[in-house]
Amino acid sequence: MTLRNDTREKGPTPAPMEGGGAYNRHSQVQASGLEPAVEWLVEAARRVAIPPSPAVPVVADWGSSQGRNSMRPMRSALQALRERAGADRAIVVAHTDLPGNDFAGLFRTLDHDPASYLRSDPSAFPVAVGRSFYGPTLPPRTVSLGWSSWAVQWLSRQPCEIPDQVQVAYSRNAEARAAYEAQAASDWRAFLDARALELLPGGGMVVLTMAIDDDGAFGYRELLDAMYDALVEMSACGAITPDELRHMAIPTVARSAKDVARPFDQAGRCGDLRLRRTEVFLAADRIYDEFEASRDAQAFGRAWAAFSRASVFPTLAGSLDASGDATRVAAFMDALETSLAERLAAAPVRMRIPLVRAEIDRV
Repeated sequence: MTLRNDTREKGPTPAPMEGGGAYNRHSQVQASGLEPAVEWLVEAARRVAIPPSPAVPVVADWGSSQGRNSMRPMRSALQALRERAGADRAIVVAHTDLPGNDFAGLFRTLDHDPASYLRSDPSAFPVAVGRSFYGPTLPPRTVSLGWSSWAVQWLSRQPCEIPDQVQVAYSRNAEARAAYEAQAASDWRAFLDARALELLPGGGMVVLTMAIDDDGAFGYRELLDAMYDALVEMSACGAITPDELRHMAIPTVARSAKDVARPFDQAGRCGDLRLRRTEVFLAADRIYDEFEASRDAQAFGRAWAAFSRASVFPTLAGSLDASGDATRVAAFMDALETSLAERLAAAPVRMRIPLVRAEIDRV
């Protein structure tokens, strides 16, 4: 899940995930919940429009990051498409993300990961596109099948500061919550408008993203409280300044099923797009499952802290006054990771991980 940056509006620019393969190594949380969405992706692959030869079918992976969690969905989608396209027909798989994404890590994954779809499909041809998915990423009417997981929760920009948290879902500030809600609605519509241009008529896509569960909860409460408490302590001891802390935020917003459906009318239409179905569900907390088996609280704390470092610490570090100082950035991330791991190890708890899956067609 890489942070999305959009040039449509001015605002603080989010940072990409930690490079050097760190995101791939610590993305087991994101792997949670993939399977229900992959099921829908396979069903879509068996019915979406495929262009007649010699045109090359395109499968899009919007928000690929370093690719670890794209291998299973892309492999499954290609297998289903092969039932109709044939074993030897070339298919392009376009992985898109921000220009600052670790695309070298993506191609290493494609080359070396035992789960890479290239190992089972030599007629698949991967390409990378370094552009925000809040605008066009691929030529009009070229995409037969699209996929996006753990990506559209990242806003195109940070709309405002969060005065009492790093995650707006747990802020008590009504102004901040309203600003984030408005930005999320605008970004979701921008994402849909761009996909309406890129999908073939008869094409389709499946989106998996963070959700608000049936109780209206975002999830991850214990993790986020521990992270904010650690940052407050770092500010109190002078490791970061109060001003730096004030600017730190994770610009993600979870959506309910109603939020996903809001741009669509009663007939399920949003311009040329149609919402086929949407569902909120809870994913498994694999880190807590491992703790239950091992009873190793320190390993539990380290795993959640490593996940946080790979996925959101670079964004927080972007608010440091010396964000270009690699030494200070590394020291900040090391200290925050250590403090967070210790806090979580003191009281291991199963995290709630609400997700929403949506299937959308281009009519």
